Amino acid sequence: MLGLATTATATPTPTPTVAKNRVLCISGRVQPGFVQWFQSSSVAFYHSFSPSLRSNFCPVKGMAEADTISIPEAQSQFTASGNRQALISLSDKKDLAFLGKGLQSFGYSIISTGGTASSLENAGVSVTKVEQLTCFPEMLDGRVKTLHPNIHGGILARRDKKHHMEALYKHGIGTFDVVVVNLYPFYDKVSSGGIEFEDGIENVDIGGPAMIRAAAKVVSAASSLPRWSRWCFLFWKMTFSELKRNHKDVLVVVDSQDYSALLEFLQGNQDDQLFRRKLAWKAFQHVASYDSAVSEWLWKQTEGDKFPPSLTVPLSLKSSLRYGENPHQKAAFYVDKSLSEVNAGGIATAIQHHGKEMSYNNYLDADAAWNCVSEFTNPTCVIVKHTNPCGVASRDDILEAYRLAVKADPGSAFGGIVAFNIEVDEALAKEIREFRSPNDGKTRMFYEIVVAPKYTKKGLEILRGKSKTLRILEAAKNKKGKLSLRQVGGGWLAQDSDDLTPEDVQFKSVSGKAPQESELRDAEFAWLCVKHVKSNAIVIAKNNCMLGMGSGQPNRLESLRIAMRKAGDEVKGAALASDAFFPFAWNDAVEEACKSGISVIAEPGGSIRDGDAIDCCNKYEVSLLFTDVRHFRH
Repeated sequence: MLGLATTATATPTPTPTVAKNRVLCISGRVQPGFVQWFQSSSVAFYHSFSPSLRSNFCPVKGMAEADTISIPEAQSQFTASGNRQALISLSDKKDLAFLGKGLQSFGYSIISTGGTASSLENAGVSVTKVEQLTCFPEMLDGRVKTLHPNIHGGILARRDKKHHMEALYKHGIGTFDVVVVNLYPFYDKVSSGGIEFEDGIENVDIGGPAMIRAAAKVVSAASSLPRWSRWCFLFWKMTFSELKRNHKDVLVVVDSQDYSALLEFLQGNQDDQLFRRKLAWKAFQHVASYDSAVSEWLWKQTEGDKFPPSLTVPLSLKSSLRYGENPHQKAAFYVDKSLSEVNAGGIATAIQHHGKEMSYNNYLDADAAWNCVSEFTNPTCVIVKHTNPCGVASRDDILEAYRLAVKADPGSAFGGIVAFNIEVDEALAKEIREFRSPNDGKTRMFYEIVVAPKYTKKGLEILRGKSKTLRILEAAKNKKGKLSLRQVGGGWLAQDSDDLTPEDVQFKSVSGKAPQESELRDAEFAWLCVKHVKSNAIVIAKNNCMLGMGSGQPNRLESLRIAMRKAGDEVKGAALASDAFFPFAWNDAVEEACKSGISVIAEPGGSIRDGDAIDCCNKYEVSLLFTDVRHFRH
């Protein structure tokens, strides 16, 4: 084999020569007629370098009785006998030793940076440091390490482009076959809280994304090396067989979970462009998510407006679902990885302790139940069916609250989602497991999901024994001030989350009869419930218990009638809340409510016929409260 080497010792600058009448042996084969070509080409090769680089040339003996040439010290990546090269630069060094040893066992020369190189050396893996290729040390507090033509040229060059390979040959740059990079932990740093602007900026990775994008860009070339390039690579000691293994594009890896698949791919010497493209997609997606976090953080450091001119929402696949809203629809569930969602609570980050996998509709219903129950400060139970609360009750005794929530609409509660805003202990778990339907006193209540902020060990054990399929979720309360997004055809609607509670609202008495304190409390409870019911929405409540609700009707009068039918005789003396104003009063919803025995009505007001509503309530001596806050929910 032709010997190539470098040295750090300054030596006189020789002129590479090949003795006449000698032959060059490559891979054990004599190559006739090669000497004259090599002699002229080697001189041209030598003079292609700048004087400063020529000074780094040194004579090396590679074979007995054969003259050889040297290459600049900066090109030390070519010292191995045709070894393929892997570039590794990691912030997260998980499974680094496993990767390095695996690559080395396949004959790869490993080029690495700073801490990554040290970790590999400590694991017994041979490493060439990046500065040995670039002839530059790390600069500017580590900001400049890999931003160099000897790195990016070796990544970006396409092996099937003659002029690309000519450029590499001219400048003595070798190619990289594998690039493994992950980035500074910007997301973790800025989401940990209390970080200064300057510290945040210092954690923005520049060189890492550049290498990842460069490696991911070269994904499609798969043709053999052009004939001329085989001779050029003789300067770098590659045999024809080695060239054939190295004619594909760069493999880029950004996730330690892909190390095993990478090594398996390399071990099999496979030619699978789909695998390469999947890695390239993952690389670009990784950088895109990283950039979105930087963009989101920087926007908050500037104007801080919740609605920036451009918005990127990074989503991470949590699970593939059995189907969507209906069996014929495919579906998946994604977690929002925006910085604003870090430690912000919600169903997406809930822990599932037991039961079947969550379905599309399970997530919707669990989210509705959890959002509703989290609004209440007193111990509360909420039962939801098809995203609407069909039972809500607050009591100091959570067992009583649970029973009252079921009693509000037992038929709807069966097969629903039950949520609590306090810990589920042994006593509550037994009640959930054993409670019978108020409709017949025999049928044990069945639920799809139980969700709560926490469970005692015994409580969790009992609930697990209720059903193999019962999904048991532990969730954190949603943080206020979130951005609410909703998709429409071709776009997204964005708005503030509806976080208002009765404490944020003034209930103004506009009728002749002012409400008693207990009536006002009932009105506030009904108003808090109605904001979670689909419009048009009516809720009837008394003593911190929802008695009936009407939802989703195009006509507000129909929603009222549904709610009153569910409340039955208990409607007398109860409070009524409406999510929006009443467009009509006489011979309509307001008068029917007054005639039924409702004692207080809470509504936003704002209708051109508000006067009619006031007059109607005065006639029947019903208290009327305006909140000036509408609670539409579509």
